[in-house]
Amino acid sequence: MITQLGLSFKKFTQIAADALLLLSFMIWKIRKMSLHTQSHDKKPPERSQTDIKEISTYLIITRRIMPSLTLIRHGQSTYNFANLFTGQLDAPLTSTGAEEAVLAGKKLKAMVFNIAYTSLLIRAQETLRIILQEISQTTITVIKSGALDERMYGDLQGLNKADTAAKYGASQVEIWRRSYDIRPPGGESLEDTFNRVVPYYTSEIAPRLTQGENVMVVAHGNSLRALMMHLENISPIDIAGLNIATCLPRIYNFNAGMELIDVKYI
Repeated sequence: MITQLGLSFKKFTQIAADALLLLSFMIWKIRKMSLHTQSHDKKPPERSQTDIKEISTYLIITRRIMPSLTLIRHGQSTYNFANLFTGQLDAPLTSTGAEEAVLAGKKLKAMVFNIAYTSLLIRAQETLRIILQEISQTTITVIKSGALDERMYGDLQGLNKADTAAKYGASQVEIWRRSYDIRPPGGESLEDTFNRVVPYYTSEIAPRLTQGENVMVVAHGNSLRALMMHLENISPIDIAGLNIATCLPRIYNFNAGMELIDVKYI
């Protein structure tokens, strides 16, 4: 039965636990209201800070059963198409990139988002705009932050990747691109990117999830790799082998305690 519903046993038990928690809370509140009624007190009691806290807890519980975080890398940019190091250069989407964003939106039509985050770079912003238009949710709040910008590639930005490999050696370019703590000349390492992305996630995005909101983040290959390291406990060694495809939504579902229940591409 559980597998027929498409649920893992862990997810099923967490949903059941959250439902029982909500039911217990409602029964307790009904009993409390009954005691007030039996007291024949004509004047309704003033709402105390405790009552306000109880109501807030109820609202949070009813909204927090399954908050989700959706991560999406922007669609193909003109620099991607030309095989150039992009970094923080502001390359727009190609027509293919725009089509990729439309397809991502079609995959997300069943989801309702409360807020979206993106970088200061046009390729991510355009991808987000197309997705929100496709899912008819263009009125949600959109927050743009440089903390989510792509990794700064320094002196490599704008250079052809094949030409750069021929000049410096393929192994050296691979180290610059895939290692965790080695910077390309004049640029950022993935560790540097991690150190701006994760604090921003912790202070700005995670609290939204804690409140039960569904959040979308449209950003870049390396800023998302850094965030995935944090969310999935990926080691600096293992992250070297992780590539993120353009416009392939990755969804993280959390329980009421903000424990990760499951993660999947759609």
